[in-house]
Amino acid sequence: MSTDPLVVFTPSGKRGNFPVGTPILTAARQLGVDLDSVCGGRGICSKCQITPSYGEFPKHGVTVSEDALSEWNKVEQRYKDKRGLIDGRRLGCQATVQGDVVIDVPPESQVHRQVVRKAATARTITMDPATHLYFVEVQEPDMHEPTGDLERLERALHEQWGIERITADLTILSRLQPVLRKGKWQVTVALHKSHKDSTHKVLEIWPGLTEERIYGLAIDLGSTTIAAHLCDLRNGEVKASSGVMNPQIRFGEDLMSRVSYAMMNPGGDKEMTNAVRVAINGLTESIATEAGIRPFQIVETVFVCNPVMHHLLLGIDPVELGQAPFALTTSESLELNARDLDLTVMNENAQVYILPCIAGHVGADCAAVALSEEPGKSEDLVLIVDVGTNAEILLGNTSRVLACSSPTGPAFEGAQISSGQRAAPGAIERIEINPETKEPRFRIIGSDLWSDEDGFDAAIATTGITGICGSGIIEAVAEMRMAGLLDESGLIGSAEQTGTARCVPEGRTHSYLIHDSSAEGGPRITVTQGDIRAIQLAKSALYAGARLLMDEMGVDRVDRVVLAGAFGAHISTKHAMVLGMIPDAPLDKVTSAGNAAGTGARIALCNIAARAEIEQVVRQITKVETAIEPKFQEHFVAANAIPHKTDPFPDLAKVVTLPAVAFNTGGSYAESGGRRRRRRG
Repeated sequence: MSTDPLVVFTPSGKRGNFPVGTPILTAARQLGVDLDSVCGGRGICSKCQITPSYGEFPKHGVTVSEDALSEWNKVEQRYKDKRGLIDGRRLGCQATVQGDVVIDVPPESQVHRQVVRKAATARTITMDPATHLYFVEVQEPDMHEPTGDLERLERALHEQWGIERITADLTILSRLQPVLRKGKWQVTVALHKSHKDSTHKVLEIWPGLTEERIYGLAIDLGSTTIAAHLCDLRNGEVKASSGVMNPQIRFGEDLMSRVSYAMMNPGGDKEMTNAVRVAINGLTESIATEAGIRPFQIVETVFVCNPVMHHLLLGIDPVELGQAPFALTTSESLELNARDLDLTVMNENAQVYILPCIAGHVGADCAAVALSEEPGKSEDLVLIVDVGTNAEILLGNTSRVLACSSPTGPAFEGAQISSGQRAAPGAIERIEINPETKEPRFRIIGSDLWSDEDGFDAAIATTGITGICGSGIIEAVAEMRMAGLLDESGLIGSAEQTGTARCVPEGRTHSYLIHDSSAEGGPRITVTQGDIRAIQLAKSALYAGARLLMDEMGVDRVDRVVLAGAFGAHISTKHAMVLGMIPDAPLDKVTSAGNAAGTGARIALCNIAARAEIEQVVRQITKVETAIEPKFQEHFVAANAIPHKTDPFPDLAKVVTLPAVAFNTGGSYAESGGRRRRRRG
């Protein structure tokens, strides 16, 4: 085993051992990490900015000391003095390895920027937002009637709009008199009214009749990505959608890793809170710029998030969520001032609404999915799976709704995969393997052409082929199973056993070669035995969670399956079924709902009655805790097989033929019964 320091890069999850003194940029290049640089490592371009993290990282098995990197040098100081460098950032070409270290590569330092694929789903929403604009004419002050300007504004709103009572913060009071006089006693006010009381709060005021529009943000704060939709509060129109990677990834790729970081590093929870709030401020500014509006026009924000993200957003230590009974500080919905969360880019009086959580590991994001997809109103039995680093699962109909979360991990996002990467131009997202020749063809993000089509090389000239993302690895493993390259247990066969030289030895196991451009200095993209195992663990957790809910409901089949989330929207339903990610169902009954959590957030942003509705609905959902249910482990182990060890998949057998492949220790390729329709696991 190497005694050289271990360098772990996030969000890619790539790692390697490097001698002391190796520049971080060099380590990144050798591992194929997406870290930009155009100046040849002279500290001029600043493209290679990185953020080191220090403390205990149980997920990565390292403790990072404060001296894990070389000391800050003159080149970095000169760049910071001239152009500025965010506190905590280093230049990858200047910082060298001195000990085990975890390095985050921020989005702006990546050559191939991640594509946060959480676009807004078309949805008809009845508009009744919490914040409205009102134009009023206010009576001028009179020495014989000594009342304040705020009181006369309140009277005007009552007389002209039937509004009973208003409140205003000091920021509004300090501007009220000059605005009234500039508007010649005519003003437009933005009033916010909670669905829980009748008082209206003044958020903004303009002289005269304003042409300004007011906007709200619907934010899906996920473990891996933060996605936002900017909505016009007059008509609900989505003006822009944007997203960034969650910078907390550098503290841990999954939720329990972040809880562990908070447990083992004093002040770690505050680090993660600050990181996510800074990211949300940056996202707010960028989405406003994209839409061509000023950030102060954003007067309201709705958040949906899982319980750990919920606590870290609020600045609450998530330690209790890391141990039974997984107690939340509060599961109720919250109404806050944006400035209480250090969200300073939007309007200074902007209001925040956070949907209620369902239970300790089933959060506001699952509540948002329930609001969007309404399983409690479904006549047939529907299984809704929000696929992500932490999967949220709902099962129900008009009689009952159950919910659980399942720790699938980051493999579905392309992390912990040897050639994996986040969704970005250049990443393989679709793949097919010819069952006869065992040859692959694929498509990458950024091009509609398949790799064997004319013009493919020209189409990808600017991006190249850089790796494989989550949807790509799902299809790759499923295609390998259908082509007879791996058996039911997930074992990849040798070249002799499979009949293709693309199955190459790798230690004591084998890997399947998809693409090799190493001769031109590009990557060698393979699916390794370790990759298969990572996908097996992720899909087994997902399947076991769904089966646990089905057990609780007392059923063996569901009528239909809805795949939600950005990842769920991009995976092939056939390949998901071949892998055994989800219980068997007719393929025409497996659909995608897009970003259902984001849609739920938009509904809550645009309609206050929906807030009251979901607050009531979550109390009627039965939570099933996977962490303490003995049958979860039983289902998990059986689901390790592809598609499953014991459960029959009759609907899958109607459309897919799986070879009954077995690789024996003697090195021969055994195929019992040839190609046949699958009847059992």
